Amino acid sequence: MGQKINPLGFRLGTTQGHHSIWFAQPKKYSEGLQEDQKIRNCIKNYVQKNRKRSSRSHIEGISHIEIQKRIDVIRVIIYMGFPKLLIRSGSKRKRIEELRITVQKELHFINRKIDITITRIENPYEHANILAEFIAGQLKNRVSYPKAMKKAIELNEQTNTKGIRVQIAGRLNGKDIARVQWIRKGMLPLQTIGAKIDYCSYPVRTIHGVLGLKIWVFLDKE
Repeated sequence: MGQKINPLGFRLGTTQGHHSIWFAQPKKYSEGLQEDQKIRNCIKNYVQKNRKRSSRSHIEGISHIEIQKRIDVIRVIIYMGFPKLLIRSGSKRKRIEELRITVQKELHFINRKIDITITRIENPYEHANILAEFIAGQLKNRVSYPKAMKKAIELNEQTNTKGIRVQIAGRLNGKDIARVQWIRKGMLPLQTIGAKIDYCSYPVRTIHGVLGLKIWVFLDKE
């Protein structure tokens, strides 16, 4: 029953909440969805261009972006695992204001104000998106996929999660025939609605083509 459905959508209203909080009439609902996607893409592109050079240079560190819309204000909350990659000490307000102006120009907002805040995540490697970015960075640096997957699982084991599964599909190591490889550690009750599971589907562009990366993380049972 729960095999071919997104684990986040399967648990909406129980252990998973919405990342976009607003109301729109049916005719304008699609416009709101496209606007949310443009805001998220604009923020990710800005972070990717302006992050500091470090050992985690391939990690944007964004777990998810929450958007709350009112009549004249759009509030955007960015949940980041490594905010220092973007913000240096002493220039936090300057960077946030620069990001706000960039988003406002990109989406041509005139009558609505944008409020952007950055929230730091305590345990970054228990979130599927950040682990996927880590593996993608390793694969782009020509690290073998089994080593990258095992290293991500080791980082996840340092947190308080109860289980993880990492799956990668495509032309692995440049082979002509695509295949699927996966590693699981611990428990992963996908059919239990009360289980809090984080999920991420992430494309990885390599010299051999695009690889599909999926990560399930069993956080807790409520």
